[in-house]
Amino acid sequence: MANEPKHMKLTSYGAAGEVTGSCHLLEVGDKRILLDCGLIQGRRKDELRNHDPFPFEPALLDAVVLSHAHIDHSGRLPILIRQGFKGKIYTHEASADLATILLKDSAYLNQRDVAYRNKRRARKGKPPLQALYEQADVEETLTRFSTLRFGEQQTITTGVTTGVTITLHDAGHILGSAMVELQLSEGDEQRTLVFSGDLGHRGAPILKDFHRLKHADFVLMESTYGDRVHRSWDKTFDEVSEIAERLRGVNGNVLIPAFSVGRSQMILYMFARYFEQWDLGRWKIFLDSPMAIEATELYLKYTRLYDDAAAQFYEEHGALLSMPNLHFSKTADQSRAINAMESGAIVLAGSGMCTGGRIMHHLKHNLWRKDCHVVISGYQSMGSLGRKLVEGAPTVKLWGEKIRVAATIHTVGGLSAHADQEGMLEWYSHFDSRPPVLLVHGEQRASEALAVRLRKDYGARANVAVPGKTTDLLNP
Repeated sequence: MANEPKHMKLTSYGAAGEVTGSCHLLEVGDKRILLDCGLIQGRRKDELRNHDPFPFEPALLDAVVLSHAHIDHSGRLPILIRQGFKGKIYTHEASADLATILLKDSAYLNQRDVAYRNKRRARKGKPPLQALYEQADVEETLTRFSTLRFGEQQTITTGVTTGVTITLHDAGHILGSAMVELQLSEGDEQRTLVFSGDLGHRGAPILKDFHRLKHADFVLMESTYGDRVHRSWDKTFDEVSEIAERLRGVNGNVLIPAFSVGRSQMILYMFARYFEQWDLGRWKIFLDSPMAIEATELYLKYTRLYDDAAAQFYEEHGALLSMPNLHFSKTADQSRAINAMESGAIVLAGSGMCTGGRIMHHLKHNLWRKDCHVVISGYQSMGSLGRKLVEGAPTVKLWGEKIRVAATIHTVGGLSAHADQEGMLEWYSHFDSRPPVLLVHGEQRASEALAVRLRKDYGARANVAVPGKTTDLLNP
């Protein structure tokens, strides 16, 4: 037994050379731990890969560690359990709460999509498709969560000669997002592996900046924005203030497509902080998204995760997002009632890229009005309706109807929840011995650009993950 070769390996089976589908298999001796199990998102042909079998046997996994609740990190957990995984899923307690919301929504959307497609397939005589998972699978997944707080150490698997202990640290990306520090032992060999998860944008409102670690033998690191630098928060605030100033005296409605988790709460917090300065009292402000409302309630629950400014604001005002004219629109009837308003409404609604959700109905009722303003608050992917609005399309199609775009379109940069290249380099700079780096969770161009900077600035051995390629952590 003592003469058997030691065994510590890491293989990326998702988010390798692409952004979504985070999934990394760690093998220590005879123990197997999965880091994240996210949904592959994007083009239809990419999303079909979610139906492929896992390239490992789920029943043989000892544990899963979830860095945070976003669906591209958590969305295949119900599939993993459906296919035989019997162990626990370790994550931060806020991530478990958020995952409850996001996974239930993911199951609903998937079942709705499959039902729609099966109607079309039936008319063509094709066999029906199966949903990736159902609400029952989500309910079973939620029973597997074992939660931790930041800084709390937990041994997640042990053997005769092996052991894996984890500590979660604040990644500052969304509520509960964590970087994972793993202490690995196999016989007399010990290694420290650090998985960054998704690192947050330094200085972002509400949440604390990401934690800095000093020691690692190997780093598994995200690279989503590895090829770009965000606009500074000062410039972003000036930009938002300028838009607010332009809206003084406007009589129409203001529409803000916003992601339900993170972005919506950030915008509402900014509204609350600068309520008087931006003359927001003359509007009715609507958060028109059941998911965003649930996520907001969680942001209000986890006050200990706030940064100093948000904590002080909360202490002084007794609430983080409280405004006398803020309305939560939970039901479809409440949402439809907003469309009867020709002026005086600020509406935050999903989706952030205008690819679905309630914002679509508000756009249909307002885009053709000259006194309407649309504030685009985040990245818009190619082909999305939001991208077309940003690029100045004179007309857009909604449910087959051509709508004239007479509204004024504003864009705000710098509100990203992800660290940029400089942020990721600053995070890495705190490691005391320049450990080897494997870059994941980024398109090839972004990952390569970050790898070049890591090599040039820090002499790091930085490589971009290749799907299915294994790294020997004993000799990386």
